[in-house]
Amino acid sequence: MARQNTVFKEAYNRYAAALHTDAALPSEPEIAAQLGISRSTARAILTRLSDAGIIRWNKRQKVVLRQPTEADFFPSEETNSLHDIIERSFMRRILSDDAAPGMQINELELAREIGTGTTSVREFLIRFSRFGLIEKRPNSHWILKGFTRDFALELADVREMFELHSAAEFGKLPPESDAWRALADIKAEHQSMLHDLDSRYKEFSTLDERFHLLIHGASKNRFIADFYDAIAIIFHYHYQWNKAFARERNERAIHEHLDYIAALESRDQGAIDFSCRLHLRSARQTLLQSIPQVPSDEFLAQS
Repeated sequence: MARQNTVFKEAYNRYAAALHTDAALPSEPEIAAQLGISRSTARAILTRLSDAGIIRWNKRQKVVLRQPTEADFFPSEETNSLHDIIERSFMRRILSDDAAPGMQINELELAREIGTGTTSVREFLIRFSRFGLIEKRPNSHWILKGFTRDFALELADVREMFELHSAAEFGKLPPESDAWRALADIKAEHQSMLHDLDSRYKEFSTLDERFHLLIHGASKNRFIADFYDAIAIIFHYHYQWNKAFARERNERAIHEHLDYIAALESRDQGAIDFSCRLHLRSARQTLLQSIPQVPSDEFLAQS
């Protein structure tokens, strides 16, 4: 319900901002298609607009009575972009214990779970299908694909190129940059997790993603930012496939992160390059170890 509420608030703000006085509004299905949401969410938007006196809703007739004011909108901290909402739901699904090669993803089920329209979900899945993570099947179904060693090595190569560049750029950020404050917060969370690792080591994947995403943001490169979404999902969900020694692996990664953070804070480009390469070498090894070792005939049956 919380996810659907977020979808509703984000879509409501978008729709309310585009209203013009005296305009006649289209049908609920048309509004749903326009916003990429479900019909029930579209109806909830109209109900709120009507209750606030922004529109007059009389059966099929819907007319805008006034422009929304600032007080009519949900605060920005209560909304997220629809893309972010879909991405988080998709990641939760592929990070679940049941995720494995051959698992089906149904557009309708995912859209219903989020409370959005299937068009937005389909566009999101198509975007990630470029990287070989999922494959389209008939009847709105998608399949999680297997992961080959060659694909893993290619992905690791690209990640290392991007992150080495981004880490170097991070070290050049001015002292007043908000990124340093965010880095300090992430450092504190690493230290806190380390002190309670037995009960919290499974939370590391989320913290790991936040840390690397912060570093990549320093590049201010739209292509790096776009591709990193896919890199993050593929790395993290394949880690989940091999749960052996997860606590020990995450503990080592936390220590590597803290050394990496110390290098970034030093602004020493040599130290940054060394700690970045060291950590990415470990990440590459972990990724390769996480590739499921299944017989070729079983893999073909799954795919």
